[in-house]
Amino acid sequence: MPKERADHPFVFCTEISQVELTGHRARDLTELVNHLDTVPGSVIYHHTHHFLRQHHFLSPEPRNDFAYWVTQVLKEEKLGEQLAAIDTVRFRSIRALREKLIDVIRHYLAQGRTSRTVPEAEAFHFMKSRSFIVSTALQARTLGEFAAGIEKVSVHALYHHIFEARLRLERGTNDFSNWLENELDEKTIADAINRMDPYTQTLDALRSRILRAINDRLRERAGTPHAP
Repeated sequence: MPKERADHPFVFCTEISQVELTGHRARDLTELVNHLDTVPGSVIYHHTHHFLRQHHFLSPEPRNDFAYWVTQVLKEEKLGEQLAAIDTVRFRSIRALREKLIDVIRHYLAQGRTSRTVPEAEAFHFMKSRSFIVSTALQARTLGEFAAGIEKVSVHALYHHIFEARLRLERGTNDFSNWLENELDEKTIADAINRMDPYTQTLDALRSRILRAINDRLRERAGTPHAP
């Protein structure tokens, strides 16, 4: 039975990201895959997600950095397409995403394909991102307060609760769905938000879809028709 008021409030947070060079670089596919096997998970996360923070207004999203470098610099278009086609939303952990990237490249190399070695100036430089989480002044205990918070927070807060929580922090779901299900017993709306693909739309478009789902539920609770 859905609850009107949560025992524990949802605290909206945002984040500040700091990008750092790791000192690792690759000039060919062998070096790329060897480094993918050993670099910290924060490196994998940065090169597959930083575009979502920096270009949240773009849709569809740009390719991940590995796919871009393989295609544009190494000129390995077939492999680049395979890397770009990896469905990031399917993965519940950075570890699983790392393994998929490595498997695709190693399978390509196992077919006896030769890869060019590029000059130092065109090398792939591995970077990592460090996130600093900051609480905002917004909290919610009811579904209505939660909708108001979603409407007010920045896209950086949306990014944190949607992407960081699910993949980098390996919670298996986004923070919104987790709170809605466990604090308000709103499993239906939690599942609906969890099914939304955040990689194929802008963060503002995702915000609009989440708000529509919540507002429809609020109207349902009040016994009024859904918005057209």
